[in-house]
Amino acid sequence: MTKKERYQHIIAYFEANAPEAETELVYSNPYELLVAVILSAQCTDKRVNLTTPALFKRFPTVYDLAKASSDEVFTYIRSISYPNNKAKHLVGMAQRVTDHFNGEIPSAVNDLQSLQGVGRKTANVIASVVFNQPTMAVDTHVFRVSKRIGLVTQTAKTPLEVEKQLMKYLPTERVHIAHHWLILHGRYICIARTPKCEECGIKAWCAYYARTYKIA
Repeated sequence: MTKKERYQHIIAYFEANAPEAETELVYSNPYELLVAVILSAQCTDKRVNLTTPALFKRFPTVYDLAKASSDEVFTYIRSISYPNNKAKHLVGMAQRVTDHFNGEIPSAVNDLQSLQGVGRKTANVIASVVFNQPTMAVDTHVFRVSKRIGLVTQTAKTPLEVEKQLMKYLPTERVHIAHHWLILHGRYICIARTPKCEECGIKAWCAYYARTYKIA
């Protein structure tokens, strides 16, 4: 099977079975999504969704967050991983958004990466989900799943390498939703230690499955 054929089959499967895949983070505007994505680093979406309602009630806008102290923000996110650093990042992010972007979350990836606590993955999420840009955010699920099933080569050692290979083969109009396909597949089926191959709808085109079960 060629790589092009693998992409075609897997895309067709997800188009039929997950046509409306989207983030599981709960948000109502770009500011809230950016905060949620920053908090989600090395933390589950479920935990973030339990934490953000009280945080957004106290800081409903980026202007409110910009005026906060990191110590106060910490009290709202103490159950999140690395709360000290993330509290500082959130306040710093909000201050830059208000000072340099007139209180509007920027749409350009480079501008997003200029915000405190925002790396390439987070910037790509915001650009994709909020602004419908064809950017591929590579988190741990995307990194693991895309290599395991054979969408990218095993020699890809960094998220950026994985991102570039995915972008090379994914149709531009499918990049946005493919990010969610891979995340959700990795979260519920292609899990890290013991993938649920018996439940997997794409095993017929999966390099790992073929290798593990010696399928020609």
